[in-house]
Amino acid sequence: MPPTLSADEIREANTRYHDVAAGHYDSKWGIDFGELGLSQVTAKLRKALGHEPGHYARSLEIGAGTGYFTLNLLRAGLIGQATCSDISPGMLETLADNARRLELEVRTEPADAERLPFADGSFDLVLGHAVLHHIPDLPRAFAEFERVLAPGGTVLFAGEPSRYGDRLANVPKRFASAVAPLWRRAIGAGPAPSSEGGEPDVALEGVVDVHAFAPSELSRVARAAGFSDVRVSGEELLANWFGWTNRTLEATANPEEVPWAWRLYAYRGYLALQELDRRLLESRLPPAIFYNLMLAARKPSAA
Repeated sequence: MPPTLSADEIREANTRYHDVAAGHYDSKWGIDFGELGLSQVTAKLRKALGHEPGHYARSLEIGAGTGYFTLNLLRAGLIGQATCSDISPGMLETLADNARRLELEVRTEPADAERLPFADGSFDLVLGHAVLHHIPDLPRAFAEFERVLAPGGTVLFAGEPSRYGDRLANVPKRFASAVAPLWRRAIGAGPAPSSEGGEPDVALEGVVDVHAFAPSELSRVARAAGFSDVRVSGEELLANWFGWTNRTLEATANPEEVPWAWRLYAYRGYLALQELDRRLLESRLPPAIFYNLMLAARKPSAA
């Protein structure tokens, strides 16, 4: 059993992990700033809200990473003035490089989500992707989100692991680990090169992920912070199983020997199953069984 870390130790580990990961994060997770990325991000926004998104004059992204959400929303014309915060200076450097390449204007600010350096009522939208599960004190963070939002503003988070969906994802991971030697032989790839101690970011992965959620938990923490019209939904079931199977297989192989045809199959298959999930399953099955949860809520307007 790993030792229990303090909140400060978790924050420090998150900073180190994401600083190390920043240089290869986009390629590792297939982050796209073209038409595909734009359509993915706007679709997530639409699903989380449950309706077509409007325009948000001032946005703040929490744990913005390399800019996947904010930069694509800027390209879509859905946000005006964009501020991106992250606990990792390395991630913000990569985000700034991406913004310059795309000729987009973004303000970056190193910040802990539990202590935001912004004035009350500064933003119309506070959002994030795959960040809440890294934050030690969620009630404190949500109190900050509520504080920096203007009355009537929206809070929106996507890509948060569901507790039950995370358990389901262990099934394809175990299966892929068992058949990996046969798979490598079939595609003609050798085992992954071993490195003493592993990659620094891999070694920290078990430390930085501190939560997996039930939908009711996300609803409760948002309501306790004063938000109304709270909506929690789920996404990715078949796509998640397919994606984790392939990621687990690929992690066992020498990356230079994995054929391009396999990578293309894995990429296109994942996108096709994402669409199948969206069309057939996400509106019919309970959010808890999906791998990712999305939360949207509103700060009540001033009386």
